[in-house]
Amino acid sequence: MTRKVLNVLKGETVFPPPIWMMRQAGRYLPEYRQTRQQAGSFLDLCYNPELATEVTLQPIRRYGFDAAILFSDILVIPHVLGRDLRFEEGRGPLMTPVTVDEIKDLDITGKAAKLSAVYETVSRLREQLPNETTLLGFCGAPWTVATYMIAGHGTPDQAPARLFAYQHRDVFIKLLTDLADISAEYLIEQLNCGADAVQIFDSWSGVLDEDCFEDFCIKPVARIVKKVRETHPDAVIIGFPKGAGMLYRDYRAKTGVNALGLDWSVPLTFAQELQQQGAVQGNLDPLRVVAGGKALDEGIDVILEKLGQGPLIFNLGHGITPQAPLENVAQMVNRIRQAGA
Repeated sequence: MTRKVLNVLKGETVFPPPIWMMRQAGRYLPEYRQTRQQAGSFLDLCYNPELATEVTLQPIRRYGFDAAILFSDILVIPHVLGRDLRFEEGRGPLMTPVTVDEIKDLDITGKAAKLSAVYETVSRLREQLPNETTLLGFCGAPWTVATYMIAGHGTPDQAPARLFAYQHRDVFIKLLTDLADISAEYLIEQLNCGADAVQIFDSWSGVLDEDCFEDFCIKPVARIVKKVRETHPDAVIIGFPKGAGMLYRDYRAKTGVNALGLDWSVPLTFAQELQQQGAVQGNLDPLRVVAGGKALDEGIDVILEKLGQGPLIFNLGHGITPQAPLENVAQMVNRIRQAGA
């Protein structure tokens, strides 16, 4: 049996489109909350191959999604680079902000190898997943990872990282380059261990002006793609520059990614234009899943109408929220799959 998500990523049109959700292994699932409690901490869960495999498989068992995405976090990269990463309830990820001198002295040599627990999870998943289920690996894009390293936590507009970049441009470019290189190593090893494709999450690309978007988002991601394909020439890569707006237009060509993940603010007429270049993924507003009912059905139907005749992976425009009712996720999956009946 073929892996539909992988086929679409390579440019094939499949209807009804295959489905998966960002953050599909997460707090909206009672079985996830139970396993998370068993792990002790979020990072312990990320680094426990048995439990990370279990939570990755949970949404596949419950909903039969067409892809499973490795359970981990984009910030394992700064963690193995020596940052004191921790997750606090209600506050999210926290770490001591990195300094100019620490960036100048940063050495990534051999650090990606420290993520062996993640690679073991990928190997276990490929063995345990149904053959038709696409296995996705991932990393955070350098800009987004850097924003957390500079601020030490998430912020609404990433002002600390933007200001740092303006004041210490050469140092900031070094940080992005180092992050790109270790991220490429990280993705290569995920592909070595059985990932069918990988996604690069640039969750904060939407806060940048056009020049900074080029230097901080496009160039580092292009560097990752180039390095990954030096080892895996046929690597299938999804780019997700959330909030990029009109800057989505040249992102695929400039970075070399195969597919574009679209956030929910992308107009479907513009998405149709982007789909002429290849596969797109998205872009249902996650709050429609929370609302359910007519709001959910209408959101699904218009995406299928506008994008269903081309290469589309049905997904949300960002991660599913913890308050999403289980029955609404089932409603979404059934609505999409019945569209082809």
